[in-house]
Amino acid sequence: MKEITRQIRESLCNYYNESEVVALTRILATELLDFKESLYFLKEPVTLSNEEQTTLQNAIEELQKFTPIQYILGYEYFCGLKFKVNSSVLIPRPETQELVTWITDKATGTERMLDIGTGSGCIAISLAHRMPKSSITAWDISNNALSMAQENSNANNTNVLFAQKDILSYIPGDEQFDIIVSNPPYIKEIEKRTMEKNVLDYEPHIALFVPNEDPLLFYRVIAQKAQKMLTGNGALYFEINRAHGNDIIEMLRNMGYQHIELRKDFADNDRMIKAIKR
Repeated sequence: MKEITRQIRESLCNYYNESEVVALTRILATELLDFKESLYFLKEPVTLSNEEQTTLQNAIEELQKFTPIQYILGYEYFCGLKFKVNSSVLIPRPETQELVTWITDKATGTERMLDIGTGSGCIAISLAHRMPKSSITAWDISNNALSMAQENSNANNTNVLFAQKDILSYIPGDEQFDIIVSNPPYIKEIEKRTMEKNVLDYEPHIALFVPNEDPLLFYRVIAQKAQKMLTGNGALYFEINRAHGNDIIEMLRNMGYQHIELRKDFADNDRMIKAIKR
């Protein structure tokens, strides 16, 4: 194993910082090549088959192009579940798990819930897994994302109703929900220049970016339409751009929402907002 890890580290050291190289080496050894953690840490001698060597070399070449490791593996873990991912969907982030936990901590477990902009389905499926008596609906504008989300729902034995909807043009009808949650696009176009190459070049821009002149676009539209879609005292949850927490609070307050709460993520960044429909 020592020779294999040395090969990986030497191949990546000019592309990533030291801590990233260590993390990627471990992932390639234990996830891609499926070696046990004990074997990895003990550095016992290992010989790769030709097929394994080819698989490893292909992965290294993709990493050298800054392809996200999750897309190379084809999956990511989120809330203890395994989610298939590709370039049609955003890679689930650890901070979004905190949003799911916040919802489940506050919910009774029998609510009607809607996830807007579901992507891989990680929020909706995790909620359905934790609260199987709830009714979970999930929307996305992308049919490719919805196909991936449905596959993930089937793999995790959850029952989520997926539908193709463009929330910007959607006109609310008779559908009512007790909880609406969204992790919408919130990165301003101007922020592209500061973003990591592995995000900017590979993850779907439709799920990332909003116009510089209207950074609250999706929050405003969703909050407006949620006033018709939420039941009395229904809850609205957002994952947010940390730079606009106070702006979103003010917007929600002006719309008449009550009991507005802003929470930080594990990195101490403003990340989540909850508001109650009056």
